Amino acid sequence: MAEARHVRTGVFLPPHHGNDEDVALCMQRDFELVEWLEHLGFSEVWMGEHHSGGMQIYGSPELFIAAAAERTSRIRIGAGVISVPYHHPYMVADRIVQLDHQTRGRGMFGFGPGMLVSDAAMLGIAPEQQRARLVEGVDVIIRLIEGEVVTHDSDWFTLRDASLQLSPYSHPRPHMVVATSKTPTGSRLAGRYGLGILTHGGGDVKSSWAVAEEAGREHGNQLDRENLRVVVSFHLAETRAEAAKAVEFGLEPWLRYLEALNPKSYAETREKGGSDAAKLIAARGGLVGTPDDALAFLEELWERTGHFGCLLMTGTNWMDFEATKRSYELMARYVMPRFNRANRQRERSFDWVFENREEFSGANQAAINKAVAAGGRT
Repeated sequence: MAEARHVRTGVFLPPHHGNDEDVALCMQRDFELVEWLEHLGFSEVWMGEHHSGGMQIYGSPELFIAAAAERTSRIRIGAGVISVPYHHPYMVADRIVQLDHQTRGRGMFGFGPGMLVSDAAMLGIAPEQQRARLVEGVDVIIRLIEGEVVTHDSDWFTLRDASLQLSPYSHPRPHMVVATSKTPTGSRLAGRYGLGILTHGGGDVKSSWAVAEEAGREHGNQLDRENLRVVVSFHLAETRAEAAKAVEFGLEPWLRYLEALNPKSYAETREKGGSDAAKLIAARGGLVGTPDDALAFLEELWERTGHFGCLLMTGTNWMDFEATKRSYELMARYVMPRFNRANRQRERSFDWVFENREEFSGANQAAINKAVAAGGRT
């Protein structure tokens, strides 16, 4: 019998919302989605931080965590990610510990340098400063959360005998991760501080993890692949045609957004995918298709990347809300049980009954015949 896997399922919400929609209703829909994901048994959901471009509407994932936690009771809710160079590290640490208590340990906290150059530009931060500030900021944040009294002078923040009033609710500290992309900075941070990794399935996951493990060994940290999260864009329906039709809802506005953010990446995506929705999303490392397609995709991803602890589906709102909810339901109901081989004992039980059907049926009929012949006497 095939060995079971225990890969958790979650959703990573950038999020993408069309600029023609009401913002307050978009936010309410996101809260409804978190409730739906909890109902389906998803383990976690992450919300991004962005400040420009119009489509990614949350400037504070921490505020989203606080509100979503009040609407749910089990699902874990993460900041994916906090753009560390945009904030005073003391304030980040303070908010993390407060949310750790408010959520009774359900809050999770990711760190990154900031994805949008336009965000950094508004704050007067040069792109070449962002990763160095990420490293510096994460070091101070973790030291504060772990109870140190910190004095630190920097070109962007100062601390004098600073310490947090509260110790964390979670022991020994809240769950924290680093986003990895095209540079090894995030992986090295993860290894240095024993953090989890959040990375895109279309990238070189193996390499990112190897760099993190190497840095972990240097600093005496043993990393656990259960804390490796792989982000993939899945859009599922009962048929491929239905899935492709459904993503037409939000694909073009997103492509226009991609063109604004990264013209080169947009041109490459268009070159690979043309106007075919499935090919366009495949060019970005995602899938438009059926549960069977998703299962095959995941098996290939597993072989390519090795063990990972959590699969995060990207919440792009390329489908309308009902189709989006159905896509997540198909993943939870039909894909992950097969991928995790969660029903292997049920299948074994069925096979055993089926293989012995003649014997069991004959014994049952013989017992009935005997009872009839005896006239009901025992």
